[in-house]
Amino acid sequence: MSKERARRRAAREAEAAQRRVVRQRQLARQARRRALVRRLTPTVRRGRIGRLPRRTRGERAAIVLSTVAAIMLIWSLVDDLALRIALVALLLLVLPAIVVIALGRRS
Repeated sequence: MSKERARRRAAREAEAAQRRVVRQRQLARQARRRALVRRLTPTVRRGRIGRLPRRTRGERAAIVLSTVAAIMLIWSLVDDLALRIALVALLLLVLPAIVVIALGRRS
């Protein structure tokens, strides 16, 4: 009986070794495939792209709040509707220049 158990155990161990070898080959193939895909896939840069500097959250909030305040002042102080619309359009047109002058350009 013990010879039979030893023979079955040897067969199980041989099967397990065969499965381990097959699994290692599969893992090596997957690793090579992933490495190839990683080499061929272009890298995506996250974050800032371009030359314009990013503003902090506080600076953006100040820009938006001051713009809204200026638009409210225009609408409350100017009576003519055409002049209001023209002044708001002019403000929005020159706003980027005002921001660069007021906050400076960061590199």
